Amino acid sequence: MPMALQAQVGASPSAAGVAGPVTLRQAFERAWAQQPEGAAATARRDAAAARKAAAQRWTADAPSLEASARTDRLTRNAGSREYEAGVALPLWLPGERSRSRAVADAELATVESRVAAAQWRVAGQVREAWWTLQLARLDASLAEARRASAATLASDVGRRAAAGELSRADQHQAEAAAASAQAELSLAQAAIAQAQAALQSWGALPAAGDMASSERAPDVPANAEAALTHPALAELSDRVRLAQQQRGLAAVQRRANPELTLLTTRERGGAGERYGQTVTFGLRLPLGQSSESGVRAANAQADLIEAEQLLVIEQQRVAADIDAQSARLTAARAAQEATARRASLARDTRAFYDKSFRLGETDLPTRLRVELEAFEAERQDARARIAVDQAISSLRQALGLLPE
Repeated sequence: MPMALQAQVGASPSAAGVAGPVTLRQAFERAWAQQPEGAAATARRDAAAARKAAAQRWTADAPSLEASARTDRLTRNAGSREYEAGVALPLWLPGERSRSRAVADAELATVESRVAAAQWRVAGQVREAWWTLQLARLDASLAEARRASAATLASDVGRRAAAGELSRADQHQAEAAAASAQAELSLAQAAIAQAQAALQSWGALPAAGDMASSERAPDVPANAEAALTHPALAELSDRVRLAQQQRGLAAVQRRANPELTLLTTRERGGAGERYGQTVTFGLRLPLGQSSESGVRAANAQADLIEAEQLLVIEQQRVAADIDAQSARLTAARAAQEATARRASLARDTRAFYDKSFRLGETDLPTRLRVELEAFEAERQDARARIAVDQAISSLRQALGLLPE
């Protein structure tokens, strides 16, 4: 079979204007550039940084200004005047400031791990669409090779039938085989269009272009090591830490913040008297628990329980997925070795029967059967090569690795 049967197949001639093949890494980067998680990441970082800056202030909230004036002008108008101005400083509850800083740090870490996990999930979707298109292009390439071979055979049979060497029935069988090959090619081209549209829906591939598909086979780490690096597990671990810090903060925010008040008063008792000035220090201490403190504590506890359970489930899923994809890669490599042997034998057999048919020693049905068997062996071998690359890509996805 021609080189078009190789696993890495090109696109249509219209791809000539594209500079170089599009790699899986480039397709992923194009897809990620359009994702809302990436677009919102900067704003989320800014929000977490603002919370951290707020937790580093000396007061629990911004100071407030108080001002008042008292006069008897509307009553007896004896000249009594009083002016008061001051500031109220919200104070931190015991432990609240350190807990707020811890929550802010956990939020910053959660933002980063959330973005990494979103990238990993997008990579999985792009990988799936990518390999679907690769297989569709491979099938189309194989179908085109079969169509060309069937057309050549039909032409040869037609000439020999015209010369009286073969019957009209043989000619009809050869033409039917060519028509069947053409129909298969049409279906394969339709599958390409569908797979291409799926990948383009991610913005991951231009309308035409070659595709370079190889990824390096990764080393499979121990489950403990994978748990430290896998984006999905890192995201849930950070969610657990954030929930723990939020629960700790809710535990100290059981009442409203106290306020320190500093006032200065300027007053006179009546007309003609000199103004006197006094300074007042005040402390407001709320009594009892805030009505919202119980709700915050319960929500924080619920978030922590949920995050911890999700982390346990995801750890089990990731470990099982890594084992499954490792076994898949081992099986794919073994299958590829077997299909390569079968394809080699089928090519030799086809060459024998092709020569025998030309010499008139083999009938056409046998020649068509051998041709079909050789085509199926070539297709199985080519798809097995793609399956190895796809298994490597799936294993990298299971390990939490982005396309390279």
